[in-house]
Amino acid sequence: MSDNKNARWLAGMAGLTAVGSVAGVSVARSLRRRRGEDPYAAEDFTTLDADRGYVVTAPDGVPLAVREVGPKDARLTVLFAHGFCNSMGSFHFQRARLAERWGDQVRMVFYDQRGHGRSAAGPTDSYTVPQLGQDLESVMRVMAPRGPVVLVGHSMGGMTVLSHARQFPHNYPARVCGVAILASAAQGVTRSPLGEVLQNPALEAAKVAVRFAPGAVSAGRGAAKAVIGPVLKAASFGDDAVSPSVARYVEKMTHNTSIRTTVEFLHALETHDEAGALPVLQHVPTLIACGDHDLLTPLAKSEAMARQLPKSELVIV
Repeated sequence: MSDNKNARWLAGMAGLTAVGSVAGVSVARSLRRRRGEDPYAAEDFTTLDADRGYVVTAPDGVPLAVREVGPKDARLTVLFAHGFCNSMGSFHFQRARLAERWGDQVRMVFYDQRGHGRSAAGPTDSYTVPQLGQDLESVMRVMAPRGPVVLVGHSMGGMTVLSHARQFPHNYPARVCGVAILASAAQGVTRSPLGEVLQNPALEAAKVAVRFAPGAVSAGRGAAKAVIGPVLKAASFGDDAVSPSVARYVEKMTHNTSIRTTVEFLHALETHDEAGALPVLQHVPTLIACGDHDLLTPLAKSEAMARQLPKSELVIV
């Protein structure tokens, strides 16, 4: 292996190790509390709002909101893709802790997926995992046109990274020197509690309304949210001992996601297949992490990916 490739490999490993470490510590601190205690009661969840802001336009014209922290000329960029019904704010703890750990050595880039957070909505037929992979490529081209990049994807964001690897394999390891797939899956999630929810008549009615009677969407919003809301809440933490402040913060992100975005991406999560990305990831250091009782993307999904990537590191939280 050449010195340049060695440097990229080491950079990728260093970035992944830090991401995995911070994820574990944040989860542990959030869950380990006594009744009545809230370790994050005084937490400022607006940190990302004060970071440098940009807008990247996707190939189909959809504006994507982007935030950046760290030196623009840093030798390594870590790019984060968030999950379903979240926003870039779901990486609040990574942004805070990793900035402390990395200082001026690393630049971090966060963005809102289409239809989420401050990013604009896209055409209905664009709410697919392959389109998210193309959006990620657009953000990377604009925000990190040169130098090594580590990609971090959580849940649907992990699927986004997998789709990117499948569609742009030439970037691995030429540009992408490390990948972290957190609580995600390479293929559809029909065999999970989420898959069962997808068959609920209320949700099916909301899907029809979104596609064929947009004016009725507001009327059906409550019913659809009543179906998916409890599952998303349970799947977000898996334990009722979570910090109330963290729970409220995540619930706010979920509530702020439009019903149209919710139901359209539910179908995408159900049917996506990015297994073709796994051979590509054999060329870069890969971290796969998942909770031991994840309801949306069961641990078995992560274990299946790890089996196909013998050089990857599997972390069970």
